Amino acid sequence: MTARPLPMKIKAHFAMVMNLDKCIGCHTCSIPCKNVWTNRTGAEYIWYNNVETKPGIGYPKHWENQELWKGGWVLKNKKPVLKAGGKIDKLTKIFYNPDLPQIDEYYEPWTYNYEHLTQSPISKQQPATRPQSLITGENLALKWGPNWEDDLAGAQVTAIKDVNFADLERQVYFKFQNVFMFWLPRICEHCLNPGCLASCPQGAIYKRDEDGIVLLDQEKCRGWRFCVSGCPYKKTYFNWRTHRSEKCIFCYPRIEAGLPTLCAESCVGRIRYIGIMLYDADRIKETAAVPDQELYPAQTSVFLNPHDPEVQAAATRNGIPDNFIEAAQRSPVYKLIDWKLALPLHPEFRTLPMVWYIPPLSPIVQVAEKSPDLGDLERLRIPLRYLANLLAAGDEAPVKLALRRLMALRAYMRSIHVEDTPAAPVLAEVGLNEALAREMYRLLAIADYQERFVVPTIRKEAEEDLFPERGATGFTPGSTG
Repeated sequence: MTARPLPMKIKAHFAMVMNLDKCIGCHTCSIPCKNVWTNRTGAEYIWYNNVETKPGIGYPKHWENQELWKGGWVLKNKKPVLKAGGKIDKLTKIFYNPDLPQIDEYYEPWTYNYEHLTQSPISKQQPATRPQSLITGENLALKWGPNWEDDLAGAQVTAIKDVNFADLERQVYFKFQNVFMFWLPRICEHCLNPGCLASCPQGAIYKRDEDGIVLLDQEKCRGWRFCVSGCPYKKTYFNWRTHRSEKCIFCYPRIEAGLPTLCAESCVGRIRYIGIMLYDADRIKETAAVPDQELYPAQTSVFLNPHDPEVQAAATRNGIPDNFIEAAQRSPVYKLIDWKLALPLHPEFRTLPMVWYIPPLSPIVQVAEKSPDLGDLERLRIPLRYLANLLAAGDEAPVKLALRRLMALRAYMRSIHVEDTPAAPVLAEVGLNEALAREMYRLLAIADYQERFVVPTIRKEAEEDLFPERGATGFTPGSTG
């Protein structure tokens, strides 16, 4: 985070970091989210949180392929515009949305006629039941689902079409000796420059001014579904029963009470971190307008140092509560981004996402040494180019730095616990010192609940007459095309 001239328009934003090096693909995060938020008719196929196996085309199918779905933003005359056209374009074709995923790109929700198993007449054959569509009631053949590719199931057919294999000889990585796999948990990114918000002609989507959470007002929603096509992460869904759109709400009722999201609370691998980030809202538009491989450093420059007294004073003048400023100083998200370990998911979509990821380490193949060179990242089983396409718009440099620091930290802690001789030089190679390494180790490996989740409470009950502010405190950064 670089120092910025003051004054500035400082805002606070909740953010999340997920450590892919620790995710075990157990889907425990998905289940409580499903049971609490989408256990209704019409929302059977809606998964606010899902876990995908990579490589794979994901859920819904090919969600990363914006040549197909036209989600997110692109540069036009050096300005960010919606790839599928702005609100005016959408109003001209309000009843026609060619860039919308169909139900088959997700899966048609189904049930079984269990009564047939108990009430069928006596026969020589065991009674069986077939899946029946919850939408039409007709029998159907199951062809896809939220975790259809789990643990590389059918990878030779579907995962080979993963767009992150760009600039890679993808066929090579599906040979047994070269195959690789890791898990990617996904929720709504609650972006600084959300494509769903800018795509809605009705203005039903807004960002909460106090914490940046992106919400959808279903009373205003008219079910046009431009938010679904406008979101490049495909985390806005259409409820086929209510004819209204729905999306992840970052468990804001829990957040307001100082509790983490359900997906973070239930994660058995302790891979998730939640914290507050302070940022300069005046710079969002210019940040979204930089070239692809400059988006990651540009977004980090928008974030502000909460330990800077001038930033604290400016934040107070902008109405940010003291408990938010104090929480930003203890934020694990700020630390992981500042240490250059966490990276944004597909920054080239230009939505400036606020859910970041620590890239996964993987075994070093075809090497016999016990302590390989930290710079020898080309021998990692997961291709460096693949991770760069996923987390850094194809720029390998930030991924290399994150992986080298993780490897150095692992080597340093091994030298302490196994060899009983701290290997400080290995840290110096990646710009770390022993005190910082021990702090990184604690947060990544043994941090307790209060360290992983720094969630300040929101005290809106002390304010006067909030009803007129309902639905009017959001803001639309960037260009709407």
